[in-house]
Amino acid sequence: MATMTVGTEIKEVLEQLGLKENNNGASTGKGWFSSNGEEIKSFSPVDGTLIGSVKSATLADYETAITKGQAAFKEWREIPAPKRGEIVRQLGDKLREYKIPLGKLVSYEMGKSYQEGLGEVQEMIDICDFAVGLSRQLNGSTLHSERPVHRMYDQYHPLGVVGIISAFNFPVAVWCWNTALAWICGDVCVWKPSEKTPLTAIACQNITQEVFDANDVPEGVSSVLIGDAELGKAMANDKRVPLVSATGSTRMGKSVGEAVGKRLGKSLLELGGNNAIIITPSADLELVIPGVVFGAVGTTGQRCTSTRRLIIHESIYDKVKDILVNAYGQIKIGNPLDESNHMGPLIDKDSVETYLAAIEKVKAEGGKVLVEGKSLSGEGYESGCYVSPSIAEVENSYSIVQDETFAPLLYLIKYSGDVNNAIEIQNDVKQGLSSSIFTNNIRESERFLSAGGSDCGIANVNIGTSGAEIGGAFGGEKETGGGRESGSDAWKVYMRRQTNTINYSSELPLAQGIKFDF
Repeated sequence: MATMTVGTEIKEVLEQLGLKENNNGASTGKGWFSSNGEEIKSFSPVDGTLIGSVKSATLADYETAITKGQAAFKEWREIPAPKRGEIVRQLGDKLREYKIPLGKLVSYEMGKSYQEGLGEVQEMIDICDFAVGLSRQLNGSTLHSERPVHRMYDQYHPLGVVGIISAFNFPVAVWCWNTALAWICGDVCVWKPSEKTPLTAIACQNITQEVFDANDVPEGVSSVLIGDAELGKAMANDKRVPLVSATGSTRMGKSVGEAVGKRLGKSLLELGGNNAIIITPSADLELVIPGVVFGAVGTTGQRCTSTRRLIIHESIYDKVKDILVNAYGQIKIGNPLDESNHMGPLIDKDSVETYLAAIEKVKAEGGKVLVEGKSLSGEGYESGCYVSPSIAEVENSYSIVQDETFAPLLYLIKYSGDVNNAIEIQNDVKQGLSSSIFTNNIRESERFLSAGGSDCGIANVNIGTSGAEIGGAFGGEKETGGGRESGSDAWKVYMRRQTNTINYSSELPLAQGIKFDF
């Protein structure tokens, strides 16, 4: 890394995480590859400061990472799963040691609040804990054979090299959701993080390598490649990578899914969301308001699970609207490392322009902007990435509402009649990630959770759309991609299933009763 211009506190954080300045920006860390590629500079959206720069990886570096990964896989897969789990347990402990500096770097490089940065590292710790227990439970099934004196069962084996493409908004947690499970399953991982958050990625590799070196883990089990979309394309088209896990926009996911599908590989896609909360007449508004506000402005609206749409019954519509407008007037915006602030910056100036253009499109389509977001300038906002949040009254059919705006833009939509009408509005978008209903009516909540209810991968009752527990599988349907990460039985996507039949008799019965006279 090179060209650090940050203040003393952040410089100490970088040094704690092994991100030390050198003369040319080339990589010196084990497991991350860069050589003669273009320089990638990381500017903080918090204050516009250049945090550091790295040389991007080339396709030659990609080839090195895959080759090392293939070699390491042959050794790693032979280590018993509980022993692989022990190494992941140590990684969880190491992340506990580095939680504060890594959380600060996440906040400073990405722009989310410090508490959210710490929370993201905690997610890494939690998935490591989950994976440790799972390493002793990668169980198959014993099946009854139709043939006498035969035993049949299925079991799971590791896939090989797992490619991971992640987005800027969760620069460390999503990587660990994949790696912790892939490693205990016996896979090796090659990671292409977002170019917008390269330093948090290198910090993760440094922490991991510290644990791996202490356990003589073969080089290549964990690799990171900092670079542009060409690396992701190479990964998607590489038949040596049996599984590609990609998190990001629907446009990107379609490209990855098509390329992987053409070679009959496996893809795990976590793509866009257009998440709605239904508010029924019986809803407890003391629960609704904090759930909505956090869901809409948390991470400055840059979560895939951020609340985009509120579908409110006409009988309480005006009351909810007035409370929300008042609440938005109390949101504090500023440096996310200051814990008194509720909202930090967007990731970059391009995102600011996209956000402001979306507000104008709402107006052009006939929407009424109740709270109009603006670009903020002046003291504390020098980076040019700060905005205020927006609320607009719209129809669900507007084209701007049908698409995901990755910013704090909240749409209010009125519904009449029963909950089925609200569910129909909710489901009438291309995406299907997270959804929620606030109601004290058990019939409404059960309808929402039924087969004819929410069509999303996540459906909550009396909590918001944003946030997920490690123990549950995370992902969505439709243009969200259909992938599942983290808990439940999501581990199975990182393995291949094999059915085994054992004949322990002295005869060989053939299928369909066929016999040969030899």
